[in-house]
Amino acid sequence: MTGAAPAEPALGLVCMTVGPELRFRTVTLSRYRALSPEERGAKLLDLYASNIRTLRGAADYCAARGIRLYRLSSGLFPMLDLVGDDTGAAVLDSLAPQLLETGQALVGAGLRVLMHPEQFIVLNSDRPEVRVSSLRAMEAHARVMDGLGLERSHWNLLLLHGGKGGRAAELQAIIPDLPDAVRLRLGLENDERAYGVSDLFPVCEATGTPLVFDAHHHVIHEGLEDQEDPSVREWVLRARQTWRPPEWQIVHLSNGIEGPRDRRHAHLITDFPSAYRDVPWIEVEAKGKEDAIADLAPRLTAWGGAGPG
Repeated sequence: MTGAAPAEPALGLVCMTVGPELRFRTVTLSRYRALSPEERGAKLLDLYASNIRTLRGAADYCAARGIRLYRLSSGLFPMLDLVGDDTGAAVLDSLAPQLLETGQALVGAGLRVLMHPEQFIVLNSDRPEVRVSSLRAMEAHARVMDGLGLERSHWNLLLLHGGKGGRAAELQAIIPDLPDAVRLRLGLENDERAYGVSDLFPVCEATGTPLVFDAHHHVIHEGLEDQEDPSVREWVLRARQTWRPPEWQIVHLSNGIEGPRDRRHAHLITDFPSAYRDVPWIEVEAKGKEDAIADLAPRLTAWGGAGPG
């Protein structure tokens, strides 16, 4: 049920599996533009329908493995936000019943669903054309979540990084004017370079936007030794203050391949930060995806959801 806190940390799967179970199809922009208008419609209809079926399978896949959090692929419906071409929107409209049924299956499987749109979406860019295209892309993502029947709340997150560095004030000014379908789902995440948690926290507080804390990014941004630095726990708790209600808090979990400050994500989670011991929702950003979740879950159970420390 929406709003229910798990008994122990719920682990989230990101988009696809290492194995062949959850694989989504796509088409490149150059390939799409080489098609005639009729071929474009047929291509997107086949592709969208296939991806909806795969997404429907994700509900069963996650339910069978006790996975409670699932990140939708941001490329689920390519070409949906093209300027001057509404083919994708028309095709998605034609598949509305199938899309809604799939959303009902996700919710019925007890899954909390979120999306993390691409890095090129920069709402606070200093270039007007980038701001316009970014908003169009965010509206397209929100349209997908609406089509799935997912409520407009931070239970179903649309997650972004801070965007253009040094423009936190501009980001803060933009958020209140975003369309409800975007604004009511919007979350912000600290990154490795442009926006640390101390940069985003005031924006989140001022706009009622939840902060998704990433300890790996924090360690890299601040040049810390590892995720056991006391500031990790401090920011877990401060980020929790931005969530309404607090039991909806999500954090990101990953390890570096060759050490805590290695940006590359390791295959498995070998170092679970004690600061995450009471976080209810943890999205696992490991290369091993379902393998990493399967490896970590029994250890969390053994620790009683309290972490190793």
